[in-house]
Amino acid sequence: MKTCFTFLSLLLLAVFTKQATSQPYKIQQPAPGVEIISQGVIDKFTPYTFCSEPPRIKAMSQLAPAKLPFNINDIRVKVTQRGALVDIPLDDDEHLYGFGLQIGTFNQRGLRKKPIVNDNPLNDVGYTHGPTTFYVSNKGYGILINTTRYTTFYCGTTAMNISGKPDEKTTYGGNSVLELYSHKSAVSHYVEADVPGAKGIEVFVFSGPDILTALQRYNLFSGGGTMPALWGLGVKYRVKADFKQDEVKKMANYFRQNQIPCDVIGLEPKWQTTAYSCSYVWNPEYFPSPQHLIDSMKLQGFHLNLWEHAFVNPKSPLYKPLKERSGNYLVWNGLVPDFADTSAAGTFARYHENTFVKEGISGFKLDECDNSNLGSGHAVWSFPEHSEFPSGLSGEQMHQVFGLLYQKTIYDIYKKRNTRTYLDVRASSSFASPYPASLYSDTYDHQEYIGMIVNSGFAGMLWSPEVRESTSIADLMRRSQTAVLSAQTLFNSWYLTNPPWLQIKIDENNHNQLMENAKQVEADIRKLLNFRMSLVPYLYNAFADYHFKGIPPFRALVMDYPTDKNTFNIADEYMIGKGILAAPLTEKQNERKVYLPNGNWYDYNTGKKFTGGQTYTIATSFTELPVFVKEGTILPLAKPVENVSPNTKFEITCCVYGDKARGTLFEDDGETFDLEQGNYNSLTLTYDGKKGNLTRSGSFKNHRYQIKNWEVIK
Repeated sequence: MKTCFTFLSLLLLAVFTKQATSQPYKIQQPAPGVEIISQGVIDKFTPYTFCSEPPRIKAMSQLAPAKLPFNINDIRVKVTQRGALVDIPLDDDEHLYGFGLQIGTFNQRGLRKKPIVNDNPLNDVGYTHGPTTFYVSNKGYGILINTTRYTTFYCGTTAMNISGKPDEKTTYGGNSVLELYSHKSAVSHYVEADVPGAKGIEVFVFSGPDILTALQRYNLFSGGGTMPALWGLGVKYRVKADFKQDEVKKMANYFRQNQIPCDVIGLEPKWQTTAYSCSYVWNPEYFPSPQHLIDSMKLQGFHLNLWEHAFVNPKSPLYKPLKERSGNYLVWNGLVPDFADTSAAGTFARYHENTFVKEGISGFKLDECDNSNLGSGHAVWSFPEHSEFPSGLSGEQMHQVFGLLYQKTIYDIYKKRNTRTYLDVRASSSFASPYPASLYSDTYDHQEYIGMIVNSGFAGMLWSPEVRESTSIADLMRRSQTAVLSAQTLFNSWYLTNPPWLQIKIDENNHNQLMENAKQVEADIRKLLNFRMSLVPYLYNAFADYHFKGIPPFRALVMDYPTDKNTFNIADEYMIGKGILAAPLTEKQNERKVYLPNGNWYDYNTGKKFTGGQTYTIATSFTELPVFVKEGTILPLAKPVENVSPNTKFEITCCVYGDKARGTLFEDDGETFDLEQGNYNSLTLTYDGKKGNLTRSGSFKNHRYQIKNWEVIK
């Protein structure tokens, strides 16, 4: 059973008065390379309280020896009437990343960040669908303030009033407008974390020696990265909200008849008798025989995913059982279940298991779990911050972890049944890496969507830059390219009768007025989606590295190249696994600049070789993928399939980049948790300059991968 490091024994460390505490704090080491500083009265519920999985201690012990660029005793912790204040040392040339799934910012040095869950992330203040109180440094360490309270981080922005002569470099004069408004200030040598209301605090320190190792420790301490169902790495398509059962079948037939890859069909709100708030009861007018639909979809190779939110309607069978186990405020006249309460979470889970999961529903989408927009006075639909919950969480704290606790509740259903899933969710929090959920957003700025793929790797989260409507064919194709190069390829047509590639204009789409070139655009989309299906084995191996080693499958260049100053501010390129660099374009770009780090790289589309350490201008067509492959990589590309079934065998072409190369594949049933008992194979691919070789080791009896060809690109 997992040990929760809440350190209740530390309550005896100090007697707190109205004065600031100054007693020395206690440091414990719960895992290799992880140290926890604790002072004061720790909240009953912290982000780490809710971890479902134990730390992967063995994997953590195999990482490089832990190293910090400062003495851990230089971290300052103070508890006052206001709350807790933590100061973490900061070098002048240090760069900071993280605070969750940030939108609009990348390098957080010099900013004031307040990572709060919010349904409409705005500006650069820190509001986001996936806030965390965790950040990492290019100097090779990570810091997590273990609290569910709203916390403000001053990332090297504060200048204290201290005795002594002011440094001449921090004193500015002059009377010109330019000088007066330059706003220059001293470079702070600390990150300050301000936690109002806290009577004590825990600080988790994840040591490097480099930024990627620090992130590995964080993910492994969380329980390792998720391993979604193999079919989840295919294509997901969400149908129109008011589709009826026959219309869903018609859409499924469209995909199969036109050989367009699709693994998951998502049903939107009207599948329920009431959706705002939710009944969690099939709507008989729209879905008269849901079991027949589930079974028929399964025969065609589709998995069904159900939209919901977690606010329980008075007409729901869940209302009475949850009435006393919910918050004291309603949302859309519905209960807000206290998912921190084991009884409430268990009731919600049992109903979902018995009503949906046992009948064959493969996953769920949780909407509106990310609080109403704090940047708008009229956005008041969600529960207030002063809400009270039976567990003892306040509304503020519940907002921060509501999406995470939902993930945990649903994940536990599937884990108990030894069946993997892949969920959609609109909020998450710290220590989320074990959960098979990809975040999405109602925002729709393409450039921001690309940046959120990059930032997701700093958070232990996954991100879906979903495709909805488009302003042009270029917009559709560029967005689709980005979706193909992300954790989940998702088309969300909840307000479109036809797929967006048949008609980009909403009104015409819903009146079945298709574009004259609809079939050509459809063919172009098919080509992109076939590439996604070719990439599934490679992506699955990247997720295996996430699961067992804590390496984010999608990550910023600075993680792999932490000493290359050119990577410190690149927010629109990212690594996919070990060997692919992606550089998506938006609809505004016919070409773009791409920085390639040290080493040699190959344009995937042309095979042209580029010398690293330089910036190039590239152009890709709508049916090409803006990716580069690192020299020494064996890229295992599969013959595209329309969907991934339990019996799918992938026919692999090994694309060899360079004279000598190496690659790996992870092989298991793709559906159960038997991999935790070692029931899997590791495939090592090597090319020595003359021929390719495959070595397979492990206890999994079936062979999913068949190596058909070796193709050398020099």
